[in-house]
Amino acid sequence: MLINRRGMAVLAALVSVLACAPTDEPPPRAAAARHAGAPGIGDTDFPRDGNGGYDVANYSLTVDYTPASKRLTGVTKIRAKTTQDLSSFNLDLTGLDVAKVTVDGDPARFSRKGGELTVTPAAPLVADSPFTAEISYSGTPAPAKDTANLGTYGFIPTADGAFVASEPNGSKTWFPSNDHPADKATFDFTVTVPAGLTVVANGEQTAPPATSGGRTTYRWSERHPMATYLATATIGKFQVREGRSGGGIPTYAAVDPRFKTSLDKVYNLSGEITDYWSTVFGPYPFSSTGGVVDDYSAGYALENQTKPLYGGFDPDEGIIAHELAHQWFGDSLTIKRWKDLWLNEGFATYAEWLWSEHKGKKSADAIFKDFYNRGAQDPVWAYPPGRAKPGDLFNESVYTRGGMTLHALRKAVGDPAFFKLLKTWTAQHRYGNVTTRQFVDLAENVSGKDLDPLFDAWLFQPRRPTLA
Repeated sequence: MLINRRGMAVLAALVSVLACAPTDEPPPRAAAARHAGAPGIGDTDFPRDGNGGYDVANYSLTVDYTPASKRLTGVTKIRAKTTQDLSSFNLDLTGLDVAKVTVDGDPARFSRKGGELTVTPAAPLVADSPFTAEISYSGTPAPAKDTANLGTYGFIPTADGAFVASEPNGSKTWFPSNDHPADKATFDFTVTVPAGLTVVANGEQTAPPATSGGRTTYRWSERHPMATYLATATIGKFQVREGRSGGGIPTYAAVDPRFKTSLDKVYNLSGEITDYWSTVFGPYPFSSTGGVVDDYSAGYALENQTKPLYGGFDPDEGIIAHELAHQWFGDSLTIKRWKDLWLNEGFATYAEWLWSEHKGKKSADAIFKDFYNRGAQDPVWAYPPGRAKPGDLFNESVYTRGGMTLHALRKAVGDPAFFKLLKTWTAQHRYGNVTTRQFVDLAENVSGKDLDPLFDAWLFQPRRPTLA
């Protein structure tokens, strides 16, 4: 994500207290009856986000939305696998009314508390077993609001549709899910809207739009694993351009009519930048690229997988470079816990500097020095970016000082080792989840140097590091 400054708990595990174990091993179904899935995935900063006890493989979202009434009707089908015996499990969902839940085709009991939907299958689920849950729901989506952190996010109704940008935990505003980046899955979207509107979702269209009875259905599919916060189904009146980048990558750009002069720029730059990043970061991890400009003044852009979303402004090439770098750093390689957010934002920020350098403008070193020379009292130094704060995730330090960390690393190890490291990092963890410790270890392995002092100074100390 890029905050557009230029234009604008603990794991809640349920532990059974058992009496002396019986002599005979209980049957699997009886054992499962004693275990409920945790209502959080284990992120201590966001203890109620995500859920324990299962791993999602695929979400199939069927959504019908009418902008005039702001009415959404949906059916979400979740294919998952248990990671423990389960007598019940949780899904993240806020606001919308649930009408029916089934598990493996059988009706299941369910209850609501806050943002948790607790599902109790007719029969307990056994560990390491696949299952399918289907949830029918409806209502008026209410976006998440966090003025101290990001602002408004999630499913945001607009005059002609919806602006859908869910980082960090806004997917639960429009579909039930395991809403945490640690559990990635593939996605299928079937979205029906009034005729004349366009739906832009992740991945590629699997069928031409079909209109009947004054309503049009769009089908999209993202076949690569994706974090829930990157899922989008942005709706509105859009002008669209499709084709391929110079390197042959399918490219899709869509802009609100208010930004019609941006269409060719977004299309051309998205292809050009994706092709260039493929030479710097390694092969592009997805099947298409592009961008969407909507007429909603979000004050930020979001790196929705394959479809970066720009909220109410004409993005310049630095912002486009930032969001497309996220396709590697954040989308393909996804953090396990939000505390490591610099692995997304620091890398994408440094990519902006690399793009400037590539285009013969200001060098990354000059940009680094400009930030460093703002002085030791600049607030960026009081916020160590290696431990993002839950109440201030998108602090400038996570971006700027995160990017400076990478430049300091580049200076310490030299260009050959640094750029080898970037490609090795993206190759080794393609479509996976990552931590800061893994990156530090790999940097030391590739460079042959002890880099703990460097990373400690730049990521974890509340003061300006001393330059070598």
